[in-house]
Order: sequence, then structure tokens, then C-alpha cells
Amino acid sequence: MANDTKKEAAANTVEQRLKSLYQLQTVLSEIDRIKTIRGELPLEVKDLEDSIAGLNTRIDNYTAEIAELKRNLSAEKAKIENCEALIARYQDQINNVRNNREFDLLTKEIDFQNLEIELADKHINEYSRQIENKNADIAATRESLADNEHILSEKKAELSEIVSETRQEEDTLRDKAKALEPQIDERTLAAFKRIRKNSRNGLGIVYVQRDACGGCFNKIPPQRQLDIRSRKKIIVCEYCGRIMIDPELAGVTGEPKADAAKEKPTRRRRTTASDAE
Repeated sequence: MANDTKKEAAANTVEQRLKSLYQLQTVLSEIDRIKTIRGELPLEVKDLEDSIAGLNTRIDNYTAEIAELKRNLSAEKAKIENCEALIARYQDQINNVRNNREFDLLTKEIDFQNLEIELADKHINEYSRQIENKNADIAATRESLADNEHILSEKKAELSEIVSETRQEEDTLRDKAKALEPQIDERTLAAFKRIRKNSRNGLGIVYVQRDACGGCFNKIPPQRQLDIRSRKKIIVCEYCGRIMIDPELAGVTGEPKADAAKEKPTRRRRTTASDAE
């Protein structure tokens, strides 16, 4: 007698856990529906924010490179001024040379300084060209930045509107989910969450539909269906791994039947004069 009572209590516990689990699935599916309404907006906002951060970094890098180029350009200009000063001094010295050797030496120095000036001019032109290109890159990047910031503003406003419309409903659903979880043992709950995570439609528990699993729609053997209806242990689909329950436990009263053959109405035989006789 005591053993029968324990078995009945265990069965009731399994049944209650399955019922709570299906209720939890229903609540989580509603939360998934809300997330679907939001769509890809959160990801789009995050991508735009990352893109904007990258564009700002690019502008900072261009600005730093331009500053370095300007320093190099100033150094080349200073070099030219130094070379011109040396040429002027050598020119003065040429006027006071005492022999050809000194003249040749000063002439070579002047030629060398002129070559240094030519090289510095080339560097200045190259640095100027690079600075111009970098400024053009900054302008193009700032244009892209402005476009992205505008799109981000629109996406954030759209997301904020959707979130404000669904926030209260989602918070209520999350509170319900938190209240249901303690009614399920940790092992079953962990298995359910794992199945749900690996499922494309987020279903971790389903009810039997037309003698098949409500998740993958593979046929269930009759004996296994009896085990499911007994509600004495947790049964999982051997194909998709989802937990299965009977429709009644899921609150489904009238399961839709397959296209039942409609009985053709019997045509009434027309009464003839001979029949009447």
C-alpha cells in the first residue's frame, strides 16, 4: 500500500514537472516572439556602433600621420634654409680664395648644398602630396561617419520605440519564467535549456501531434505513446531529442485530425409513378 502511494506521488511529481516545463516553454516562446519583432535591429545597432568607432579611429590615425608628415616637411624646409645659408657663406668665401684648390673645394660644397636643396624639395613635394591625400581620406571618412551616425540615430529610435512597446510585456514574461523554474528539478531544466538552445525554433518540449513528435514530426510507436500518456517518466524523441508530452497535458483539447474522408451524402432515389404504385 505504501509503495503504491510512493509510486502515485512520483507520477504526480513527474506530471507536475512536465506541466510546469510546458508552461515555461510557452512563456519563453512568447519572449522569443518579442525578440523576433525586434528582428535584427539590436545587431544592426551594434554593428553600426562598431563601424563608427572604427571610422573615428581611422580619422585619428590619419590626423596623427598628417602631424608626422608636417613635422617632416618643416624639417626639410629648415634643411633648405640651412643649405641656403651655407651657400651664401661659401659664395662670400669664394671671393677671397687664394688658390684654385680652395676655389674647387668651395664650389663642390656649393654644388653639394644645391643637391641637398633639390632632395629636400622632392621630400617637401612628396610630403605635401601625402598630406593632401590624407586630408582627402579624412574628408571621405567623415562623410561615411556622418552617414553611419544618421543611420544609427534612426535605428536606435526605431529600436527604442519597439523596446518601449514590448518592455513591460517582456518583463512580465521573464518574471513568470523565473517563478516556473523552481518547480522543475535542475537536471530536467538543464536538459530542457540545452535542447532549446540547439533547436532552430527554440522548442525544448512538444506535445504529440497525429501520432508524431510535435518537433520533428517523426512517427512515435504506440507503446511509446502509452508511456507518454501515463506521465510517469520523462520521454524524449529518439530523433530530435525533444521532451514529449500528451496533448491533454499541454492544454490542447481537440487535436486537429488528418484530412478525414468526408462521407458523401446519400442521394435520395427519385420516386417514380411505378414506385408509388
